Amino acid sequence: MADAFGPGIAAAWISAIAMTAIVGLRYLVASGFFAWLTERLRPGRYALLGPQIGREIRWSLLSAGIYGVPAGIVAWGWQQRGWTMIYSDIDAWPLWWLPLSLLAYLFLHDTWFYWTHRWMHRPRLFRLAHAVHHDSRPPTAWAAMSFHPIEAVTGAVIIPTLVFFIPIHVAVLGLVLVVMTVMGTTNHMGWEMFPRRLVHSRLGNWLITASHHHRHHEHYQCNFGLYFRFWDHICGTDRGLSSP
Repeated sequence: MADAFGPGIAAAWISAIAMTAIVGLRYLVASGFFAWLTERLRPGRYALLGPQIGREIRWSLLSAGIYGVPAGIVAWGWQQRGWTMIYSDIDAWPLWWLPLSLLAYLFLHDTWFYWTHRWMHRPRLFRLAHAVHHDSRPPTAWAAMSFHPIEAVTGAVIIPTLVFFIPIHVAVLGLVLVVMTVMGTTNHMGWEMFPRRLVHSRLGNWLITASHHHRHHEHYQCNFGLYFRFWDHICGTDRGLSSP
């Protein structure tokens, strides 16, 4: 047991380093693609933002290192120890649990994000940490992970924590990460890519897109959610849409 402890720790760190590289690559690919799309569809939108984009990339790559550590430990714990509730056998849980687990993870992640985000807007914490993210004025596709390390830690722990308590198929977990990456990036592009008929529909009234999150970057004390406007509606912090 003691002899296996050292190699086990080494394997966990190797997994963490690998996941850090994956998170960093995922950020560069996703943000790079949507930055390219912005240049194609909104030429000149980022033309004068070179220094800001450089800061966003540096902070984001630092955040990728922070996100990679718990993700790597979870990957190691799942593959080597079976510690998590991630499963790969499609028959391990009923099929109806697949979409329900997706919604559960997104809702709980959104809930965590809403309340930690509001906490980050308390004056002392804002000056210490969250101001880094709000230095992006206007935000760009590169700003999705532009966080101070303190804020990055709050974002990095939630999904790795959930996998110890809520069963999720590995493919659904991958889908959660895709949704997190795409929405995190598109919400910061500085322009609305989704059709107006969706953004202004009944469904759009409960979903967060760039039009909603851009107003947060304009007025700060509103629109705190990540995926859904549920908590903003419930808590009276929803201030509608901007026109980015």
